[in-house]
Amino acid sequence: MSAPTTSRTTVTEREARRVAEAAREQDWRKPSFAKELFLGRFRLDLIHPHPLPDDESVRRGEEFLAELRAFCETTVDGARIEREARIPDEVVAGLKELGALGMKIDPKYGGLGLTQLYYNKALAMVGSVSPAVGALLSAHQSIGVPQPLKMFGTQEQKDAFLPRCARTDISAFLLTEPDVGSDPARLATTAVPDGEDYVLDGVKLWTTNGVVADLLVVMARVPKSEGHKGGITAFVVEAASEGITVENRNAFMGLRGIENGVTRFHQVRVPAANRIGPEGAGLKIALTTLNTGRLSLPAMCAGSGKWCLKIAREWSAEREQWGKPVALHEAVGSKISFIAATTFALEAVLDLSSQMADEDRNDIRIEAALAKLYGSEMAWKMADELVQIRGGRGYETAESLKARGERAVPAEQMLRDLRINRIFEGSTEIMHLLIAREAVDAHLSVAGDLIDPDKSLSDKARAGANAGVFYAKWLPKLVAGPGQLPMAYGEFKQSVDLSGHLRYVERTARKLARSTFYAMSRWQGRMETKQGFLGRIVDIGAELFAMSAACVRAELLRSRGEHGREAYQLADAFCRQARIRVEELFDRLWTNTDALDRKVVKGVLGGSYTWLEEGIVDPSGDGPWIADATPGPSARENERRPYGA
Repeated sequence: MSAPTTSRTTVTEREARRVAEAAREQDWRKPSFAKELFLGRFRLDLIHPHPLPDDESVRRGEEFLAELRAFCETTVDGARIEREARIPDEVVAGLKELGALGMKIDPKYGGLGLTQLYYNKALAMVGSVSPAVGALLSAHQSIGVPQPLKMFGTQEQKDAFLPRCARTDISAFLLTEPDVGSDPARLATTAVPDGEDYVLDGVKLWTTNGVVADLLVVMARVPKSEGHKGGITAFVVEAASEGITVENRNAFMGLRGIENGVTRFHQVRVPAANRIGPEGAGLKIALTTLNTGRLSLPAMCAGSGKWCLKIAREWSAEREQWGKPVALHEAVGSKISFIAATTFALEAVLDLSSQMADEDRNDIRIEAALAKLYGSEMAWKMADELVQIRGGRGYETAESLKARGERAVPAEQMLRDLRINRIFEGSTEIMHLLIAREAVDAHLSVAGDLIDPDKSLSDKARAGANAGVFYAKWLPKLVAGPGQLPMAYGEFKQSVDLSGHLRYVERTARKLARSTFYAMSRWQGRMETKQGFLGRIVDIGAELFAMSAACVRAELLRSRGEHGREAYQLADAFCRQARIRVEELFDRLWTNTDALDRKVVKGVLGGSYTWLEEGIVDPSGDGPWIADATPGPSARENERRPYGA
């Protein structure tokens, strides 16, 4: 049987880049610690002294965390959610009663008005008992209806929808399509103007919360016509609208309790009053929302690290091999040290980024992206190390452990649940490219026209003059700095000396900037194709950011008399581990197999190595690689299942 023909939008590489570039925030109106770091400027003054929340925010946040903890301990059964692959209605009802749906919504709309800092602490707590519940709350508030309306909605939209989101209604965000992932230029869902309405047609995939949602944020393409600018546009859509069908509830290797599906729109009428922002602003709204929305993932990653540390500590003290606890064997002890030090650093990155988001003095688009990238990668490694520490018990399910009389530790579930974070809200590979684009923005601003084939000779000449002025001032500053002064950052020299790590960050930031400049000079317009190089540049920046955050957090805790000595020890251990990773990444900037890999890939795609696939039986089923998403009425039963219905 032949596969159905899928209607696809054809977009050139140049068009795709143009759409992505237009959606970026073009200006830097506020300082950015991470942006400066990539430029070789270590602006410690932007993060130290560590910013702190006001007393009232702390009081309200701590009160809610106490209520949430009691609820999680008495009502949320993570094992049941995993077993039944559903969050029970009574759990969702309890979250609504607590006000957890409105943690970030202003109290004047019925929300709790928590800060980003305490919102993330709440997600870390909920995610530790059930990552599926954490995903439900995060998708609803971080990227669902509340955040876009808070930032871009009209007063009428806020009055109409935010009270519902705060207490009763669950929201979802619908961007991805069967043939559209990180390349939104190919978006196929349309919103055709018709009088005072828009008519939506299309199919959306991987709609977290989409199966149970009451309200949807939908990204659709408005055709350009008289009186309509057109372009990708954001809408608030009632999930119960006629013509909306949830065609499938998707199942995954982890997060088994999430309600993620395929949603089809057929001739769905949406009032023009429900459009968020102007036509064509949809992607900018989505990306701006994600600047802080991405912090929800590292929040749950930090919570996972804390749990991994707790289990590793308790198990490794109990389990004995060759006459002593396994923790005292170096091979296991190094893993525990990695988990402890990295958990400290992840929480440092998270809290610093969250508080900077609350203060709104800095542009944190790069910091939030780095937190998401670094948190998701390191949490996965910590969970993998925990499974290894637990041995066969780490691979065994919690239900099986319990059945044979041992403690039900869901280590393998944690590994499965965390895996999606390296894909959610921008895969690691896409995050590398996104952060790299922002990191080189200063260079492209002054010299971009030099490598743009569409620019005229006069434009290139003008760009050359501007670049000459910029680099004449910038390059000499990369030669020397405080990192070469033995007494620099002396306030971080306490029971343990962290000042040397900060000097290392300063020196290495300049080295990173020099490496980036050399690469741009060498590859020019081909720089964007060097994704391996760009990924390593970003990973070095992420390590330097985490080192900075860890040192600043350690000093904050010391100054407040809160485990200062221990915090300095953890920061020191993390920085020493991170420095080894940084040096390896620098080595791989220029010594790698990137060119050879490209040749092998061409051979694979060209069929040169199909003989290597012989001797197996492929268990995959039949069907197309990408499902047909041709607009039209649904032929399937609606699987929408709102809570409490």
